[in-house]
Amino acid sequence: MPDSNVTNIEQRHRDKMSKRKAVQDQEVASKTIAEKGLLIVHTGSGKGKSTAAFGLIMRALGYDWPVAVVQFIKGAWETGERRALARFGAQVSWYTMGEGFTWETQDRTRDIQAASAAWAKACELMARPDIRLLVLDEINIALRYEYLDLAEVVEKLKSRRADLHIVVTGRNAKPEMIAAADLVTEMTLVKHHFAAGVKAQQGIEF
Repeated sequence: MPDSNVTNIEQRHRDKMSKRKAVQDQEVASKTIAEKGLLIVHTGSGKGKSTAAFGLIMRALGYDWPVAVVQFIKGAWETGERRALARFGAQVSWYTMGEGFTWETQDRTRDIQAASAAWAKACELMARPDIRLLVLDEINIALRYEYLDLAEVVEKLKSRRADLHIVVTGRNAKPEMIAAADLVTEMTLVKHHFAAGVKAQQGIEF
């Protein structure tokens, strides 16, 4: 004979999930906008902001979208994601236009020039009608140090084409950027191996 306790647990679970499904179905049915180009912000002190953006690129490539990346701060050092995405050929437009971390260059004028060139490339890519997803990697850092005009950048992103998705990454996202965004995720640092003396590793950090 079936165990009555097991049967009761199963029934309670079905009842609970049935109620949850009804609530979820009602929530989904209330949404009326089928498609919209999103402004997505990945910020916070935790690891994974750029990694999450590249994950979105992989998803988009799965549907044959043309995608683009502009890196604002990171220098032209080799990374696993760049090597992997190069295999998609012309479907991926990748521009690494930073000169390395700000504490390495120690030259504000040069950093401003690099950020301005990267922003010009980003605007050029936004104007391309074929690009469906654009990642502006570490642009939040360029804005934090005032290498770019915040109001100009935010206004340009807000006036993007209706079907263009843009992801901006980097810690310390400005309140104006957060206000303009459709989706904001803050990566929170709980624990990091670097604090325990582990250096950046190939395949994990780059």
